[in-house]
Amino acid sequence: MHPPHFTTAIWIASASITFAYSIPDNLAQIYDDHKSKTCDNIIASGFSDGENSDTTFTYCGDIDNVVFLHSSSMGGQYDNMDIDCDGANANSGNCGNDPSIQGQTTFQDQVSQYGISDLDANIHPYVVFGNTDYDPQESSMEPLSVMAVICNEQVFYGIWGDTNGGDVTGEASIALAELCFPDAGISGDSGHTADDVMYIGFTGQDAVPGSSADWTAESTQDFEDSIKSLGDQLVNGLA
Repeated sequence: MHPPHFTTAIWIASASITFAYSIPDNLAQIYDDHKSKTCDNIIASGFSDGENSDTTFTYCGDIDNVVFLHSSSMGGQYDNMDIDCDGANANSGNCGNDPSIQGQTTFQDQVSQYGISDLDANIHPYVVFGNTDYDPQESSMEPLSVMAVICNEQVFYGIWGDTNGGDVTGEASIALAELCFPDAGISGDSGHTADDVMYIGFTGQDAVPGSSADWTAESTQDFEDSIKSLGDQLVNGLA
């Protein structure tokens, strides 16, 4: 299956997904341009998508004020989306069959100031970003900052909410995965295997929504709505 060419597609959100966001032209161009390129500014390398041991992924800094996951294998590709159910209510919803659930996320202490015990993978669309041998804070990313995720010919906004031990990349909360792939039968043990998801982390304090995000939201849509304006602002600032 050939990956979608974002610059030539017409972006129409499905009526059943009221919080899918059309991809702005600059972000569509970025997706197309960098997918087939090699990464010139490799921040950290030697990572995996957890599926194909022959494919090596890097944290790339080729875009100003951004860190993104990329592989130069097979003419260029992004990453997959494995499922993370760590945090509060870890065994609820469709997360019950996740074989690797952890009781807390990396930034549990930081998010507790906003009136919740931890991120809830069933509600908060968070991204697992960073590994044992690479901490995105070294690149000036801030915990709980907004990230842009291009998936299934759409863009959603997530939060940098967790990190991963070892070298596996391309993981996100089940809430984010269900936004991206609502008809794929996503569960705690079944994600999206194609390497066509672009994870974009923004650097600097300006990417942190703080108390303006609805951390106590009871639905993923409500949380998404609370960070959309900041996400749009960050994306609009990309060259």
